[in-house]
Amino acid sequence: MSQILSGKVAVILGGTGGIGIATAKRLADAGAQVVVVGQSDVNKAQRVVDGLAGHGHLAATTPITDSSALAEMASKVKAQYRHVDILVNTAGFTKPIKHGDLDALTDELIDEIMRVNWRAQFAAIRAFRALLDESGDGLVVNVSSISASTGTGSNIAYCAAKAGLDVMAASLGRALAPRIRVLNVSPGVVDTAFVPGRGADFNEKVAMTTPLGRIGTTDDIAAAVEACATHLKFSTGTTIVVDGGRRLS
Repeated sequence: MSQILSGKVAVILGGTGGIGIATAKRLADAGAQVVVVGQSDVNKAQRVVDGLAGHGHLAATTPITDSSALAEMASKVKAQYRHVDILVNTAGFTKPIKHGDLDALTDELIDEIMRVNWRAQFAAIRAFRALLDESGDGLVVNVSSISASTGTGSNIAYCAAKAGLDVMAASLGRALAPRIRVLNVSPGVVDTAFVPGRGADFNEKVAMTTPLGRIGTTDDIAAAVEACATHLKFSTGTTIVVDGGRRLS
């Protein structure tokens, strides 16, 4: 087993979700010490940690929309590890709303989607910037979505938030260079329970119209995150699409 990330510290926000768990496993297998951060259930985070290869991992929780809590988490990580090499933002939230139903997309829902899917990621980067800079080879990976460019996601606000993440990568890729790289991984449909109400029938329909003949797995996305940390060392400020060609259909 390659230990290419040996000595690296990775913090995964949303670490108890499907993509977060798969990413934690990938990075730990590659030798990193992983901080698995859930929203509120530390026991769930600990179960993820208990399943990781290697040692020196940490289970934690923090509300990602609370900037002061994110700053406290950064201080906790600093006390234990002194630096952070990789920050992965996998946490997110959405609700299916037909794009033509403008009344259903209320101001309150728009604000919540933007808080969870854009502001929280920016706030996390802000909170961990000094630790990533201390690494000298820092990396931020945000999980975006092809809805950012196709405009066909679960609702219009979600598409806008993910488009904002893509712009954020470009802006911060420039602003934080050369000591911190910023990349987005952009999935299509992934086999998780992330979008409420989407089940096997929806997944099968999407698979039939996806050029590579299936929907994504959490490991597909985790593998792309791992590649950002291990092989795409001369890339920053851009979005890597991992969708089986879904956006082409």
